[in-house]
Order: sequence, then C-alpha cells, then structure tokens
Amino acid sequence: MALIITLAITIILQFFAALVAVKLMKVTKYNFSWILISSGLIIMAVQRSAEFLPFVTNIEPQYYKLFYTWLGAIASLFFASGVFLIQKIFQHIKQVEQQTRNQEKALLNAIIQAEERERRRFATEIHDGLGPLLSTIKMSVSSLAAAETNPSSLSIIKNTNMVISEAIKSVQEISNNLSPHVLKNFGVAKAIRNFVNKINQSKGLKVVFKSNAIDDRFSESVEILLYRMVCELLNNSIKHSGASRVDIDMQLNGELIQVNYKDNGVGFNTDGLCADKQGVGTGYFNMFSRVKSLKGHIEVLSDVNKGVIVTISIPVNG
Repeated sequence: MALIITLAITIILQFFAALVAVKLMKVTKYNFSWILISSGLIIMAVQRSAEFLPFVTNIEPQYYKLFYTWLGAIASLFFASGVFLIQKIFQHIKQVEQQTRNQEKALLNAIIQAEERERRRFATEIHDGLGPLLSTIKMSVSSLAAAETNPSSLSIIKNTNMVISEAIKSVQEISNNLSPHVLKNFGVAKAIRNFVNKINQSKGLKVVFKSNAIDDRFSESVEILLYRMVCELLNNSIKHSGASRVDIDMQLNGELIQVNYKDNGVGFNTDGLCADKQGVGTGYFNMFSRVKSLKGHIEVLSDVNKGVIVTISIPVNG
C-alpha cells in the first residue's frame, strides 16, 4: 500500500514538473533545448504512469516492457540533448544581463552629461546675464558717488557700491562653481588645483595637491567625473570630518588615471556604505555609480577616528 501511495505521489509531482517546464517555454523564447527537457519530463511522467498500471489494472508489465524501454531511451536522449544545448539559454541570459548593464551605464552617462549641460547653461546665464547688469548698476552708483556732496548720502552710496561689488563677486563664484572655466579650458588637474587654492586661502583646512598630469587633457566625461568627485570629497572633509589636512595625489599611469585622497578627520564606519541611499552614504553611492559607468574602480577605507582614504582608478578613455 505504501508503495502505491508513493508511486502515485511521484506521478503527480512528475506531471506537475512537466507542466511547469511547458509553461516556462515562453520565457525561454521556445528554446529547442528547453523543449527537449520539457518533453523528457513528460515522457518520464508517462513512464511513472506505466509503472502504476499493474497496481490498478490486470495488465502485466511484460505486455508493455518494450514500450517502457523505448520511453526510457527517448527520455534519456531528450535530456542529454537538452542539457548539451541548454548553454544557449545561459548565453541568452548573459547577453540580456550585459545589455541591461550597458543600458544602465548609457543612462547614467546621459544623466551626467545632461546635468553638466544644465550647469553650463545656468553658469552662462548668470555670468552673461546677471553679471553685466550688476556691473552697470555699479557704474551708475559710482557716477552718483562722484557727483554727490552730501556726506550722509555719500555714505549710503558707498555702502551700496560695496554691496554691489560683493554681489558681483558672489555671481562670479556661483558661475564658476556651477561650471568652472578652468576645467573646460585647462583640464581637470589645473581645475582641482584652482579649487584647492581657494580652500587653502580660508586657512581652515590645509590641502596638498600633487599630480604628474598638470598639462594633460582627457575625455570630457573623465575630467568632469574626477573634478566633481574630488570636490565632493573635499566638501565632505570640510563639513563632516573635522580634518585639518587633506592630501590629494592624482597620477597618470599609462592608460589609467588614479586619484588617492586622504584626510585626517574623524572617519566613519563604511559598513553598508553603498547600500545607504538615503543616509550619509548617498554621496558615496553616487560616486560608486559614476565610476562604474566609466568602467573604473573606487575603494573607500575608513573607520572611526582614523580618517578617510579613497582610491579612484579610471581608464583614460573612459
């Protein structure tokens, strides 16, 4: 009795497996290897049913022995051929995954390029639109100052002139931060050096920048990525690390650009750094994504009270 129950269960499971395999044919785009495997499962289910016949009918096994043997041989042939050809399914899956990765990289690159275009447009509009207006106002106020004799009015005019000068300076800084002309005209190394010099002027943080590629130019995407990432790291050090010194070393080694960034700040726990899209890891998550889009590599080493070391490697051709 136990044998009959076990055999009945195996038959049900066998037909269920065959049904699932048939349903998956559409997913595999009716791949021939999967059709063979599904057919083998169906034949095996029929075999199990043949084994069950003597228990429920008067048919003796010797009457269908040849048929049973042929079923086994055909099932084995289908399985062997299907397994041999199934590599095409894995190749198809691999191609789909590669296409997906390429599409993700292309999308990310498009986003980066669009973001940079908007930065340049805003910077141009601010510099060429608002800048001249403020300069014109400054000239008019200066003319008023030259003609005014009332000491009280002259003081107000001079104060207004000073405020306008500060506004012009702020507009220039905002425009330059949005899209540094040094980056576009002279390259990433000089743009980083210019940004570092501005930070060093504040006397709050000492930044040492070294590079063997001061006069080298790279593709636009590589230069933008390196500059934005170094700026992001410096902003992190200024706002969060409490560091007193930062060392940046950018070296060109053959077809690879490597940036080594190190600060002596408070550091942080890097566990789950890339997975945290809403917490402190957001900036780093974006960095990992951008570096990956250019087939580069980034490594972040840090711990509490041990500073931060970031190593970025990107192919020259991006």
